[in-house]
Amino acid sequence: MNQAKSLDDLAQIRAIMERSKKFLSLSPWAAIMAGVYALLGAGWAYWEIYYAPVVIYDQLQTGRIVPSVYGLLLMAALVFVLAAGTGLWVSYRKAQRAGQSLWSKAAIRLVINFALPLLAGGIFVLVLFYRGYYSLLAASTLVFYGLALLNAGNFTFSDIRSLGISEIIVGLLAAIFPGKGLFFWAIGFGLLHIVYGILMYRKYERKA
Repeated sequence: MNQAKSLDDLAQIRAIMERSKKFLSLSPWAAIMAGVYALLGAGWAYWEIYYAPVVIYDQLQTGRIVPSVYGLLLMAALVFVLAAGTGLWVSYRKAQRAGQSLWSKAAIRLVINFALPLLAGGIFVLVLFYRGYYSLLAASTLVFYGLALLNAGNFTFSDIRSLGISEIIVGLLAAIFPGKGLFFWAIGFGLLHIVYGILMYRKYERKA
């Protein structure tokens, strides 16, 4: 009896230590909604690039930066803002239900370790854009995003590292097949997020 109680106490202590080191209020709905936003953005970008009255792809081939190109950048920024905003909101609600603080030390460590590779990737992508290496943009965003997830996985659910590795693989495929960048972008930021979110929901949320 005493041995069972001791084991239970040890399990509770371990759980408390785990919560103090890692941010465990990430919601799988954040990943699912991010995937939905990305797929909608990819569909809109595909139309703008190949079927809009002014074909952006032809303009990019001439090396000229036109207003319609900045529209694509704005769309990408909007997808990021929507995904980040939704992620913060649903994670905040999850933290509230668990009686935890959203901005704990673990959360701050997570944000810093996620943001640093992402910031470096953003600067690198801008350099590629202004130098005209458009075929590498999708690959670069996916690879650096995957590295950011891989780094952040040390401070939250370890499953997120698997998502990061998957994003890197898809990014490398986008680099090998540069003409299919938007297709791989939709897979990486869209489908992978949705699949990951569903798996995380079934693993953690449904059991709660």
